[in-house]
Amino acid sequence: MTKPETKPDSGANRFYITTPIYYVNARPHLGHAYSTIVCDAIARRKRAQGVDTWFLTGTDEHGQKIERSAAKAGKSPSEFATEVSAQFRSLWDRMGLTYDDFIRTTEERHKRGVQKLFRTLKEKGYIYKGTYTGQYCITDEAFVDVGPGAPCPDCGRITETVSEENYFFKLSAFERVLLELYEKHPEFIQPEARRNEVIAFVRSGLRDLSVSRSSFTWGIPVPDDEKHVIYVWMDALANYATAVGYGSDDPADKVKLEKFWPADIHLVGKEIIRFHCVYWPAFLLAAELPLPKSVIANGWLLFDKAKMSKSVGNIVRAETVLEVLGADALRYFLLREISFGHDGNFTFESLVQRYNADLANGYGNLVSRVVNMVHKYFGGVLPEIGPPGTPEISIQNDAALTVTEFEAQFDAHDFSRALETLWALVAAVDGYLTASAPWKKPVDITPEEHAKTQARVLSTAAEAIRIITALAYLVLPDSTAKVWQQIGLGDLSEAARRGDLKSLSWGGLKAGTRFGDPSPLFPRAEKDAVDRMQNLENQSSTPVSSSEAESNSPVVSEATAPPSETKVASIPAETLPSAPEPEPRSTSAAATPEVSTSSPEGVAHIPIDDFAKVDLRVAQILVAERIPKADKLLRLEVDLGYEKRQILAGIAQYYEPEKLIGRKVVIVANLAPRKMRGLESNGMVVAASVGDQGAPVLAGFLEDVPLGARLR
Repeated sequence: MTKPETKPDSGANRFYITTPIYYVNARPHLGHAYSTIVCDAIARRKRAQGVDTWFLTGTDEHGQKIERSAAKAGKSPSEFATEVSAQFRSLWDRMGLTYDDFIRTTEERHKRGVQKLFRTLKEKGYIYKGTYTGQYCITDEAFVDVGPGAPCPDCGRITETVSEENYFFKLSAFERVLLELYEKHPEFIQPEARRNEVIAFVRSGLRDLSVSRSSFTWGIPVPDDEKHVIYVWMDALANYATAVGYGSDDPADKVKLEKFWPADIHLVGKEIIRFHCVYWPAFLLAAELPLPKSVIANGWLLFDKAKMSKSVGNIVRAETVLEVLGADALRYFLLREISFGHDGNFTFESLVQRYNADLANGYGNLVSRVVNMVHKYFGGVLPEIGPPGTPEISIQNDAALTVTEFEAQFDAHDFSRALETLWALVAAVDGYLTASAPWKKPVDITPEEHAKTQARVLSTAAEAIRIITALAYLVLPDSTAKVWQQIGLGDLSEAARRGDLKSLSWGGLKAGTRFGDPSPLFPRAEKDAVDRMQNLENQSSTPVSSSEAESNSPVVSEATAPPSETKVASIPAETLPSAPEPEPRSTSAAATPEVSTSSPEGVAHIPIDDFAKVDLRVAQILVAERIPKADKLLRLEVDLGYEKRQILAGIAQYYEPEKLIGRKVVIVANLAPRKMRGLESNGMVVAASVGDQGAPVLAGFLEDVPLGARLR
């Protein structure tokens, strides 16, 4: 059995990082942007340290779902995939992301590498031919363990019976060796919660994995057997190696592969951690290829505390923020607001609040004050200064400590704390400037003495700005480049390439430096900024095609379980991309009883898409209490599994609060917040209206249903 060994570094001065490759069933949104922004910031940090860095992103374009979606859109699969892939690349370019390569799984270089991997695994005895008969969910691209005609247990849509010949990979042979890998290299899976999840999954037993399909053609043909296409997970995962030359005979590609493989970081969404930490290392071990050094999972990006979902209608495009506040504002918010590795919440209101507080009133205002005063009092030339006083030494010490803490936190991927640390220095320098008040001349000193004070204060503040700007460059590349110009230091990106940002000791900004012209960095966002962004979202709500799917986080593929690995398919469907409701199928009268299509009197029909906008969730009541002077209302605190929230319910006349504790109920989770009796209600409890008086009867369950489960 192959042992889980990793390749020794081909030199510490190289670094390879990858994003997920994004599935082309939907246009890019903030979830995709977040993962790519994180990788870009890490890549910028490595380059600033003088490390030869390769940053890969791209799109995953094969699979039965894409084939059908293209047909519904009246396009070929290639045309359909090209259209959506171009949207991703265009957005990354607009945001100024510094990727070195953008791979598409429809490219010839990728096809060649995937076929080589398949052939290698087959030659080494890890692939064999078999058959599969069972139910298949087209929406999730998953084989599921249900009866004929039954709905998919994940998404609830009707499955199809599939009987086809497949090639299987001997995944079961790697159970022990994978567990050895996880034990020997705990850093391989991050964060720890995801590592524990994968270990538990593998310990529960692995089954052999289907790595081909023969019932459709939109995929990479199996070598020497073109009636099969290679299953999309092997296809998609291989991109990380094919992009740096695996499968190529070109000498330059071989040099690149030797230099950059294995990858240092695969950054992925948490819902696909198992595919990257079980399938991918098993494929590589079987092929006797070096393993990546780490797979790191980021959390989901929520919108108003609900997962971004096309069916719910809460997808947010990055372009909306770029149009109103710019790319740097989006970068800063996502890295500052979200604790990396955990779920993070996005709202337009919190974005504007953070932008005004930290960027407009914080960093931007500090730079503007100092640059303008250097122009006003010293003709735009940084003056000579005498020995520093106690306040100046304090700022120097703060700056040195900030550099040390920021770099350690950033390298540990604790971006939020790193930026919090850096902005504490912004606040300290701003406070120092205000306390020193160089624009005021005390009555008891001479103009010459006052000029010396001005020189000392402004030079100290300007040097602190240099250090702040060098660190903030990783997150605010456009704005910091302008600041670098304003404080007379030229091209910031060139400074980073030269290695000028590797060591940030005090004193880099010299007397006599001529400042550039001051210009605004972050114009304050006015009250209408939220409305403008919301209106832009509403105007852009038309999908790229009728197939545009629900997607709350970046994924590497359909994120599904293959035929004999049904455990992976137990990931909740709401964490995975899914297509719109399928067109109704005709069925025989014998198989389907006659159903009335009429509605109760006065109740209009609604399309299925309207119903899908309502996010119904299972919650458990933790607290129930009466609200003073409100006869009908109870204040409830409920647990959704992924969060707790407060809901006000008009059931006080029918339910005793103490008897509700611990009860599972159904709530509308995506209802807009509303205030009643001075309290905010975030959702609505679902109840039937019974009898002439309309008495509420809470919806519930006979079975044990997990918290947070979605009703469909």
